Amino acid sequence: MTRRHYPAGWVGAQTILLAATCTGAQNGTMTEETRSGPRRLPATTDASREARDERRVRLREQGIDIDALSGLAPELEPEKLAGSIEGFVGYAQIPLGVAGPIHIKGLHASGDFMVPLATTEGTLVASFQHAFNVINRCGGANAACSRQLVGRAPCFEFVDLPTAMRVADWLPAQFASMQQAAASTSRFCRLQGQKISVLGNTVYLMLEYSTGDAAGQNMVTLATQAVCQQLLPSMPAQPVSWLLESALSGDKRSSAQAFLGARGRNASAEIIIPARTVSRYWRADPAAMARCWDQAVAGAAQTGAVGLQGNVANGLAALFIACGQDVACVSEATTSITRFEVTATGDLYASVTLPNLIVGTVGGGTFLPTARECLAMLGCTGTGTAAKFAEICAVLALAGELSLIGAMASGAFANAHASGGRKGRGTGDT
Repeated sequence: MTRRHYPAGWVGAQTILLAATCTGAQNGTMTEETRSGPRRLPATTDASREARDERRVRLREQGIDIDALSGLAPELEPEKLAGSIEGFVGYAQIPLGVAGPIHIKGLHASGDFMVPLATTEGTLVASFQHAFNVINRCGGANAACSRQLVGRAPCFEFVDLPTAMRVADWLPAQFASMQQAAASTSRFCRLQGQKISVLGNTVYLMLEYSTGDAAGQNMVTLATQAVCQQLLPSMPAQPVSWLLESALSGDKRSSAQAFLGARGRNASAEIIIPARTVSRYWRADPAAMARCWDQAVAGAAQTGAVGLQGNVANGLAALFIACGQDVACVSEATTSITRFEVTATGDLYASVTLPNLIVGTVGGGTFLPTARECLAMLGCTGTGTAAKFAEICAVLALAGELSLIGAMASGAFANAHASGGRKGRGTGDT
């Protein structure tokens, strides 16, 4: 079979006619139009071998390489995994599905994308596909990645409070030399800012870095080590003890730091869905979905939750696994804000803001063959693609929130899991 190749991230020259598409006018109303887009894959709910093979054929026809994903590529030599795994014996297998296309109108991600999702949760890929269909009918989702900073926060304990204050007052003037020390450790890591706080006899130093297209956690650790080694010999007083990371950065934990400080990329996505489209796809209306969300927010508030979101972790975990990201960072990435509101014209406004996305398109697990193919599927390989990936994450999260709240508002949530999320006979699942 001869493969046809298209620009990375744009998944088709073959077209389908998406039904009526909604685009927002400046006055906030929605108009209907038709548009062509990439060829869709067989139904996500079709689990047959034939459907799987047809999906593979169509992806390859669109210029998407999936040899590693489909088991045709040779296994990676164990030596290539040095630095990624110890005691290597093999691979944990997680099934991977593809949802899409999804139309995104982002600052960095623009066009139609097929989204790879690795999960064992039944109905997940299908629910994203359902929301993607709705988003496409409305002309796509807006998305923006507004900044990228990664933090490390060393602390220094001194004999008493006056000494700690003296060091805290001394630190701002050292910023230029700190920047030089950080830059010496990497071509891409740059110290962009510092925040100083004093707690008793201890000085906390929040260092904020840019890390290019890398998630940057190892990068900023090495840079912070160099910064501390630069500072320590010339400090006005020597600390009794010090830590490279004091936990102030919020690394791998849900915290309000996500909204107040620098911990990854900040990405948002939004859409306005006409009331008639909400009714057609979810058997609900915008007011019912907004009310459902308000009730969920009140419930979350009772738990003391940091951030207000429904199931952002589901989509991000599946995408992170597929694309070689640090899955543990889902714990902080889900510190996010979801909004559902009824517009002045009676339509549904929905948005998701993820202020804490630790993601990258180079480094970490992105070198693995399946991760490379998944990132290539999204057009997220090469220089300057991490912000694009972050915007795709935001739209994926938005789709998941729409699907969840739509199912809850219409009363279809349990039925969907009963019909699509249970294993076949002989698996031991009842």
